[in-house]
Amino acid sequence: MAKEKMGFWSVTAVGIGGMVGGGIFAVLGLSVELAQGGAPIAFVVAGLIALVTTYAYVQLSLAFPSRGGTVTFLNKAFGTGFFTGSINLLLWLSYIVMLSLYASAFGSYGAAFFPESVQSLMRHILISGSIIGITGLNLLSADVIGKAESWIVAFKLLILLVFIGIGVQGVDVTRLEPQNWADPLAIVSGGMIIFLAFEGFELMANTAEEVHHPEHVLPRAYYSAVGFVLVLYLLIAGITVGSLSTDKIIEAKEYALAVAAKPFMGSVGFTMIAIAALLSTASALNATLYGTSRLSYIIAKSGELPAALEKKIWNQPIEGLLITSGLTLVIANSFNLSEISTMGSSGFLLIFAVVNFANVRLHRQTKSHQWISLIGTVACLGAVIVLLSETARTQPQHLWVVVAMVGLAFAIEGIYRGLSQRQIHLFPSDTRTDDPS
Repeated sequence: MAKEKMGFWSVTAVGIGGMVGGGIFAVLGLSVELAQGGAPIAFVVAGLIALVTTYAYVQLSLAFPSRGGTVTFLNKAFGTGFFTGSINLLLWLSYIVMLSLYASAFGSYGAAFFPESVQSLMRHILISGSIIGITGLNLLSADVIGKAESWIVAFKLLILLVFIGIGVQGVDVTRLEPQNWADPLAIVSGGMIIFLAFEGFELMANTAEEVHHPEHVLPRAYYSAVGFVLVLYLLIAGITVGSLSTDKIIEAKEYALAVAAKPFMGSVGFTMIAIAALLSTASALNATLYGTSRLSYIIAKSGELPAALEKKIWNQPIEGLLITSGLTLVIANSFNLSEISTMGSSGFLLIFAVVNFANVRLHRQTKSHQWISLIGTVACLGAVIVLLSETARTQPQHLWVVVAMVGLAFAIEGIYRGLSQRQIHLFPSDTRTDDPS
């Protein structure tokens, strides 16, 4: 029986669900800490870079539809050499950082229900418990939470829309005026450190093979998803800054959205947002862990990771799942929210810069305007430079985590290629398309 094709709403839901995962609940306070009253502008800057990059993903998805998504695009544009393998590994590591962010947010919102004296301990217990528990679900039945995913997405969107609908009535617009903004570089940096709240749109590329009339559906779905989330985040950031002093937001930055609901929704609002955050981060953790373990399988299948990661038990890539979970446990419990966000945002901005440039190289095959993706390449690289420069100025100790993550991706690839005799090749389902290189 043929698998039913996906339509506009299904594909758009994948993008919105990927972006409005746990990111907005976790990183809002970080943006306010850097951008102050300019936090809404910071989200707009991040969203505009996501929109420009969306163009490359639309064109590449139409030209090279594959469940390999980003991995396929990079292999098509740059071949299967050391550089491509390293960037593919950086993608895997960046998703592990995303998992750490979701687990960290789950722990922070959950710990907020406990007395302050035990919150730190409970945060780590909840972080570890969420990772181990979701890993167990993936081992037993990967679709346990997946079956409820659409309901969870609908619930969290409903809660966020209620937050916006009630909160907009009590906004103090003076808190949003330019005199309360940080300097322009800090605002851009505030947008870039939370850029990983937008990265989920790239998951739509993995659906391209299953889309009905992709030439009509994919462009509308991509731009609708990113545009909707950009407006949603702008409103949430504006209401948060307009309802609460920046000092209070920064003080509660790991669960800032729940605290921001208190002025106009009281303790009920805090509880509603916290529960939405727990459900959202748990579902995002499940979906991302499921996808990331399979990403390691795809990279291994192309020959860029050990063959052991190709093996499946009960139709599950067990080795990839356990390695991914283990690394997530270490990162989530070892690094603070700012370090995790800096790593994740830097990683995805670098990857998106390469994807934009991939579309520049493949513009004849993708029938694209080179200049749009060239702007995207420069914008992503510039964003990384601004983020790391501001980090070097304000928190220089956080720079090493980014260097370590990027260096690790290239080191693993270099060592593995030196020791392994495996043949590197395109993802098997992509061999039907001519290699432009």
